[in-house]
Amino acid sequence: MPDKTKISKRIIERLSEYRTTLEEIDIHGNRNIYSHDLAKLCGVTAAQVRRDLMNIGFSGSSARGYDVPELLQNVTNFLGFGEERRMVLVGIGHLGRALLDFFVDRNPKLVLCAAFDVNEMRVNRVIHGVRCYPVSVMGEVVAEMQAQMGIITVPESAAQDVASTLVESGVTGLLNFAPVQLRVPSHVFVENLNISTVLEKVAYFAGQSAEKER
Repeated sequence: MPDKTKISKRIIERLSEYRTTLEEIDIHGNRNIYSHDLAKLCGVTAAQVRRDLMNIGFSGSSARGYDVPELLQNVTNFLGFGEERRMVLVGIGHLGRALLDFFVDRNPKLVLCAAFDVNEMRVNRVIHGVRCYPVSVMGEVVAEMQAQMGIITVPESAAQDVASTLVESGVTGLLNFAPVQLRVPSHVFVENLNISTVLEKVAYFAGQSAEKER
C-alpha cells in the first residue's frame, strides 16, 4: 500500500493530469498505452510517468504498456475520487461566476454544492445549477452539507474570516484566490492562487524569451 504522506504536491498534480488524459483515451476505446505516449500527451518524460505510477503501486508491461481502464481506476481511487467530494464557493463576483460556470459537469465526483456572497442581489437564487446563500448562514449550510473543500474568491480583507468560518464548519481543504496568506490549523490544506503573481511570472519569462530571440 503506497504511503500517501510521502506523495508531494507535484506528484498529485501530475497524477491529476494523467487521470484527465486517461479518461479521454478511455472514451475513445484505447485499451493500452505506453509510458512514452502518456508522457508526450502530458508534457513530461516517460521516466517521470513510470516513477509517479510506481509511487502509487502501479506498473505496466514492457510488451503492452499500461492497461488504460485499470490504470485510470487506480489513479482515480488513489486521488480519492472513488467517492463524492463536496465543495462550496465564497464570493460570487466575476471570478466566482466564472468558476461556477467552469465546474458545470466538469467532474462528477467534485460537487460544487453551494455558493455564498454578501451582496443581496447575488443570493437566494440558482446560478449554473448551484444554490447561492447569504454569507450570514455559511457556517450552518457548510456543516449541514458536510463540505470538505472551500473556494475563496472574496476581497483580501474578508478572506481570513471566510477561511476561519469554513474550517470551523468542517472544511479541510481551501483553494484561495485572495492575495493573502491564510492562518489555518495544520490539518487544513491551502492552495494559494494569486492571479497577479502568476501573470507577472508569465510576463517575466515571456520577456526573457523575447530577449533571447533578439
